Amino acid sequence: MRTLNELHQIGERVRIVDIIGDDAISVRLMEMGLVGGEEIELIGFAPWGDPVEFRIRGYRLSLRKTEAARVSIDLA
Repeated sequence: MRTLNELHQIGERVRIVDIIGDDAISVRLMEMGLVGGEEIELIGFAPWGDPVEFRIRGYRLSLRKTEAARVSIDLA
């Protein structure tokens, strides 16, 4: 299964399947709105490629690539 950090095309939309893990980081990701079934769109990269910016639930969210690797996705 693909993860959020594997997206490369700006404007690409996918659907969140699950958050990998059960530690404090995964709980924080879910608190930020990254829950199963939500659609998320890649909208940009920082100049050095990290962090990555997404649009979810009408707001912008920046995640480090290590955090994005914890979010499993599927095509929207």
